[in-house]
Amino acid sequence: MTDASLHLWRNARLAPGADPAHVIENAAIAVRAGRIEWFGPEAEIPPAFANVANAAVHDLEARLVTPGLVDCHTHLVFAGNRAEEFAMRLEGATYEEVAKQGGGIVSTVRNTRAASEDALFAQSLRRLDALLAEGVTALEIKSGYGLDLPTERKILRVARRLAAARPVTIATTFLGAHALPAEYAGRADAYIDHVCNDMLPALHAEGLVDAVDVFCERIAFTLEQAERVFTAAERLNLPVKMHAEQLSLMGGAQLAAKHRALSADHLEFLDEAGVIAMRESGTVAVLLPGAFYFIREKQLPPIDLLRRHGVPIALATDNNPGTSPTTSLLLMLNMGCTLFRLSVAEVLAGVTRHGAKALGHPDVAGEIKVGAMADFVAWEIDSLSELAYWSGLDRCALVVRHGVPTIDKRIVR
Repeated sequence: MTDASLHLWRNARLAPGADPAHVIENAAIAVRAGRIEWFGPEAEIPPAFANVANAAVHDLEARLVTPGLVDCHTHLVFAGNRAEEFAMRLEGATYEEVAKQGGGIVSTVRNTRAASEDALFAQSLRRLDALLAEGVTALEIKSGYGLDLPTERKILRVARRLAAARPVTIATTFLGAHALPAEYAGRADAYIDHVCNDMLPALHAEGLVDAVDVFCERIAFTLEQAERVFTAAERLNLPVKMHAEQLSLMGGAQLAAKHRALSADHLEFLDEAGVIAMRESGTVAVLLPGAFYFIREKQLPPIDLLRRHGVPIALATDNNPGTSPTTSLLLMLNMGCTLFRLSVAEVLAGVTRHGAKALGHPDVAGEIKVGAMADFVAWEIDSLSELAYWSGLDRCALVVRHGVPTIDKRIVR
């Protein structure tokens, strides 16, 4: 009996967990209906896979193969840019000063509210394509540049459209509690009421929300307000995450851990109590070196504490118009090593299995394992260290998502 749905990807140097210490030479991956049914050395292929007459066989030509990359924190859908604010910061203005002058998040809100859904989709698609070209097979997209129901809906609808337009897994996060809109100036509690009682239930009912986030910071929302958002999310059985301890220590990571958040993100000012709480709750630490670099932050995240307590560390682009306008997850690997002193093994885990844990999507494992969706990348490199070493040199040869090649730039050998 023949089985045309079986695909055998052979002749790979396979790093199933993106771990430089575990590379299987002369490896193969057996895929059926988009899922991995077996992987290992070619010499050990089970007869059930080796003897299927109509199996499609693909030669990876001894390329290094890793899981598809996961960008677990982006604000990809927005209109316009904030290049002028970048120039202001170069002249000495702080992030908080820019925000108080009407810039920052609220300036992007104005542009995003004014953009049509089609225009917003077109702008965002260019950024998505740049990520996909580097081997990203799954990512998160947050809302938060609408701060009213119609625009938050528009952003999340665009995120769903992007997932339909390209072969990529996209998890959506409602970040209505991103900043206080001008129409609610001086009425932060009333705005949080609107987020919890009106916006979130409506967007969830429309199937647009996979998780809920909140920006807990002096220029954003308090711990008490953040907890109200978390409670509203929990009533809808939605997982939560938090922008925490980016500009000051407020205890946001401990609150996130209390609510068993998927992740707490940024974390430059995180203390040991927050680290311990995250370890106990299984909350992932998502580090964002692009924002650290772009706003010229000097306070490093507590890497040694995170290591000592065994908190999983993920990395992401934080793609956004104000503090991390990057569409290169590979550049984040380099910055994670150079700015945060992470090892190559740590940054690779951060954009694969730990990034997948922070994403929290059932179809994204971040590793090559039996039963997982067949999302993997073949690279034109000799060692995995090159993924954190090169900057601007295209090393992505082939992207396979759910067992189907989506990008093929292989050099003929």
